[in-house]
Amino acid sequence: MNKSVFITGATVNTGLGIAEKYAKEGFNLFLGSRNAETAAKTAENLSEKYGVFAKGYGMKIFDEDDVKKIFTDIKNLGYSIDVLVLNAANLGIRQEFLTVSIEDFMDVINTNIGWNFMLARQAAKQMMENGGGSIVFVNSNTAYRAIPDRIAYSASKSGALGMMRAMALDLGKYNIRVNAVLPGMIKTDRWENNYNDCRNALSNYTPLGDIADFEDIANAVYYFGSDMSKNTTGAELTVDGGNTIQLYPIIPEK
Repeated sequence: MNKSVFITGATVNTGLGIAEKYAKEGFNLFLGSRNAETAAKTAENLSEKYGVFAKGYGMKIFDEDDVKKIFTDIKNLGYSIDVLVLNAANLGIRQEFLTVSIEDFMDVINTNIGWNFMLARQAAKQMMENGGGSIVFVNSNTAYRAIPDRIAYSASKSGALGMMRAMALDLGKYNIRVNAVLPGMIKTDRWENNYNDCRNALSNYTPLGDIADFEDIANAVYYFGSDMSKNTTGAELTVDGGNTIQLYPIIPEK
């Protein structure tokens, strides 16, 4: 039987790109989304396109019973998760420090840290039965470099990196590897539509002269999920065109 991957936020943008990469490599797909209908349709499309088994799930954020139910269903179908990709996130946009409600702040923390913990724990239990596996966080370079009015998001991404390292330590004895990909700006539909003026952000000006597309992130995630990184755990791979290394962006003269 082919290996199986579970991907959160798998129906659009980076998550869909990751799902396509794993489908091309012959993985069975289990796809999570906030919208059950969209998840089911995406799974159907990828199954037809790549000839792999695929199933979509509508997911309830920060609900451990829902997480347990999903992983039980996967097992009842006769599958077991080999790779977990934690891609979904609450972006926490426009959360001004002095005015953001504690409820909105904690929604970001609960999604990006607490919910990922729940998912990783259930996946790890299946991986232990398989003799090992891989958990990949799709994190962000904002874990190290803060941006305005995104305090909960930056805090959550920093916290998720700490959790990744702790999980790598705790799960290594079960041959479960835990790593993180740190993208910078990505050419998502938000970027294409210039949501929150993101196309004019200074992070667009990278040393390589371009920002990441979905394939760039998918390839990095796949590396951590494959045997190519079989002796790598607790590691970070930054995919941001070199944005993190520069003291300030060099803006080309027009």
